[in-house]
Amino acid sequence: MSEYTAQDFKKGQPRWCPGCGDHFFLASLHKAMAEIGVAPHNVAVISGIGCSSRLPHYMATYGMNTIHGRAAAIATGCKVANPELAVWQISGDGDGLAIGGNHFIHANRRNINLNMILLNNRIYGLTKGQYSPTSPRGFVSKSSPYGTVEDPFRPAELCFGARGHFFARAVATDAPATVDILKAAYQHKGASVCEILQNCVIFNNGTHDAVYNKEGRAKNAIYVKHGQPLLFGENNEYGLMQDGFGLKVVKIGENGVTVKDILVHDAHCEDNTLQLKLALMGQGDGFPVALGVIRDVEAPTYDDSVSAQIEEVKAQKKYHNFAELLETNDIWTVE
Repeated sequence: MSEYTAQDFKKGQPRWCPGCGDHFFLASLHKAMAEIGVAPHNVAVISGIGCSSRLPHYMATYGMNTIHGRAAAIATGCKVANPELAVWQISGDGDGLAIGGNHFIHANRRNINLNMILLNNRIYGLTKGQYSPTSPRGFVSKSSPYGTVEDPFRPAELCFGARGHFFARAVATDAPATVDILKAAYQHKGASVCEILQNCVIFNNGTHDAVYNKEGRAKNAIYVKHGQPLLFGENNEYGLMQDGFGLKVVKIGENGVTVKDILVHDAHCEDNTLQLKLALMGQGDGFPVALGVIRDVEAPTYDDSVSAQIEEVKAQKKYHNFAELLETNDIWTVE
C-alpha cells in the first residue's frame, strides 16, 4: 500500500473557472500519483502554455511551466538528463497539437518514457475562445465567426500514425476511470498518451455532453479492457464484432448473436488496425466512444537507448573525464 495520499501532491489554490474540467482532472492526478507511490521529489510535471498548462503550479512536485508548445521538448530533456524521474507532460489540444504538434509526434516516434496528458476541450480557452486543431468542421468561434472550413486532428490518429505504443482515453468527470488510465500510463515503459475529454464552461460548454455524465457514458461509451469482450450499453446488451476490416454494432440475442461472438479487446497487439478503429469511434457514426486503455505495446525507449549508447561509447574510449581527455593529446609542462 502506498505511503502517500492525494494531499501529499497538492499545492496552492487552482485558478480555473468554476466547473472547468481541469479541476476534475487535477483531483484524479493527485489520487493517481498517491496510488502509484512515487515520492513527490521524484516526480516532475512539465507543461506548455494554456489553461491546462497552469497545472504544475498546483503540484507539490518538481514542475515547470514552459513556453507555448514546447512541453514535450523540455520533458524529453528532463527525462534523458535524469532517467530516474517520473516525468508527466501536461498539454491542451491547442498547446499540444498546434504549435506543439511536431514535438507531440516525435516524442511518440522516439518512444520517450513520458506520461503525456492531452486535455482536450476543442478550444483555445486561455486566449479567449479561438478554434483549436480538434474543433469540428463548421465550429463557430471568435476566430471562425462563420464556421471553420477545416477538418480536425484526431489525437489517436496522430499518436498511432507516429508509431505510438500507448493510447488511452477518459472523461475528466469520470474519476475512477481517469485514475485507472493514469496508473496504466505510468506502468507503461515508453511514451504514453492519455486523452482527457474535458469541458470548457466559458467558450465551448457541452462539447463532450454525450459522455460527460454517468448516464451519458452508459448509453454512448464503451469501456475497453484488455482480454475482455467489447460489450456496452446500460445492461451490456450491445457488443462489437469484426466486420471485414472494420467493426459493427450488434445486439446480444438478435440473429443468434451471443457474448462468445463479441470481439475481445487486445491492447497488446502489435498490429494497431483494430485498436485504431476503436479509438476513432463515436464521431457521429453510431458507434460508442471508446474509453480506457486502447493500445499498450512494449518497445525500446529513447532514454534507455541513449543511456546504453553513452555507456557503450564510454567503455570504448581511453578517457572517462575531462582531465583524461586532455592527456590524450600532446602535453607539456612549462616551468
